[in-house]
Amino acid sequence: MSELSAKDIMSGNVITINKNASIEELSALLIENKISGVPVVDDDGIMVGIATEGDIIVKDTDLHFPRYFKLLDGIIYLESFTKFKNNLKKHLAIKVEEIMTLKVVSARADTPVSEIAEMMVNNRVNRIPIIDEEGKPVGIVTRADIVKSFAKNQ
Repeated sequence: MSELSAKDIMSGNVITINKNASIEELSALLIENKISGVPVVDDDGIMVGIATEGDIIVKDTDLHFPRYFKLLDGIIYLESFTKFKNNLKKHLAIKVEEIMTLKVVSARADTPVSEIAEMMVNNRVNRIPIIDEEGKPVGIVTRADIVKSFAKNQ
């Protein structure tokens, strides 16, 4: 029996986001699809990066929730809540291309699953986009896909 390749286990309906989308749009996309990251594409559909929940959180901002204390069932903010809301609004408007990871580990559809698993471990990533000759995403392989493939092969 020959070894499985990416095309055998990948999710072919890959969800992507344009590099010009906002963090707010990215957040909504991740939540709506119950995923933690997506390939980022340019206007021609070519992958230019990857954006994850971690990228949204790690982005250096002034987003520090104001300190507060409770007094008689009320909340008293020690810093300006308005400033926090304004900073949050600015943060959500940042373009995906400003927070995405540029160096993306990717593979082709004919890459063996064992190589993809090794790539994930060595690069400490949870997903590997599968791209065609033009650099367009055609699928994605996640750790869960690999685990499922092992279970099916037993």
